[in-house]
Amino acid sequence: MSQIIEGFEIKKNEKSNRIINIDISDEILKKLIFPFNKFDITALEYKPFTRFTIAKSLDDLSNNNLSKFLNKIIRDRNTGCFIIKPKNLISKIDNDFLVKLSTAVSHLIGIPNHDSMAGKYYARFHVKHDDKSDSYLRKAYTNMDLHTDGTYVKEKTDWLLMSKLEEQNVEGGESAMLHLDDWEHCDELFNDPIGKENFIWGSPKSKNIDYKVEHPVFSSDDEGKPQISYIDQFPEPKNMEQGGFLQKLSDSLEESDNKVITKLPVGSSVVANNYFWLHGRRPFKENKDLSRELLRIRGSFFSN
Repeated sequence: MSQIIEGFEIKKNEKSNRIINIDISDEILKKLIFPFNKFDITALEYKPFTRFTIAKSLDDLSNNNLSKFLNKIIRDRNTGCFIIKPKNLISKIDNDFLVKLSTAVSHLIGIPNHDSMAGKYYARFHVKHDDKSDSYLRKAYTNMDLHTDGTYVKEKTDWLLMSKLEEQNVEGGESAMLHLDDWEHCDELFNDPIGKENFIWGSPKSKNIDYKVEHPVFSSDDEGKPQISYIDQFPEPKNMEQGGFLQKLSDSLEESDNKVITKLPVGSSVVANNYFWLHGRRPFKENKDLSRELLRIRGSFFSN
C-alpha cells in the first residue's frame, strides 16, 4: 500500500505485509504539543467533542490525508491493521501526550465504546509482577491467547486500539497477532456448523457488565468471508459439542505457524480490524519489578 503523507514515514511491517507502520516525525509531534496542551485528560473524559478537536489537529497537519489513509487501511481485508508511533520519543512527550495521541488517532476512524471496566471511553491499566485480577489481561506470566475484543458486550466493536505507554524491567511480553486469511484451519472451523450456533458469552466481575450476550463464533462479511468474535475465557458452552468445538478452535489458533510475533516500542499504538484480526500476548519473564502500562480504546466505525 503506497502512500506519501508529508511528516509521516509509511512502510510495510517487517513481520507482515498486512500491517502498515506509520512513524510520526518530530516536526509533526512538536506542532501537536500546543493544541494537545489546550485540553487536559479530564476535559477529554468529560467533554467528548474535545476528542474530535485534537483529532482534527492531527489530521490538519497531514492536509486531512491521514484520516483517509487510516480508514482505508483498517477497512481493507488485505491489511486491516496499522502500527502508529512517534519516530522518536522527544523530551516533551509524556504519558498524557500519548493518551491524547491515541485518542486523536481513534477519533479519526470511529466512535469509541464506553469501557465499562474503566468507566471511560478508554481503559488504562498496568501489568505487574503481583496480580489478583480475575482475567488474563493483567496476568504477566500467563500466555494471553489469541482473541478478539467486545465478545461479551452489546455494542459493536469494529476496531481496537492498544497503546504501550510505559514499561520497565520487561523481558518477553511480545504481541501476537493472526489474520484470519493466514490461519491454516480457518476454512475447516468456519465451515463447522457448531461455529455458527449461538454461544453464551459472560465476563468476570472486573468487567462491570451485569448481563450476558449470545452470538456465534463465526459470521460472514458482505462478501461471504469469515469473521470471528472469540475469546477463550468468556464463552459458556451449552453442551459437549460446543465445548469440544471451542477446544479445537483454541488449539488450532495457538498452534498456528502464521502468527505475527512482534515487540512494540513504548509509544506505539496497534490499531486492528476486530473482525478478522486476532491478538494476544506472550508471557513475560518473571521479574518482581516488572511494570507495563497500557491504554485500550475500542469502538465502531463512523456510519458515513
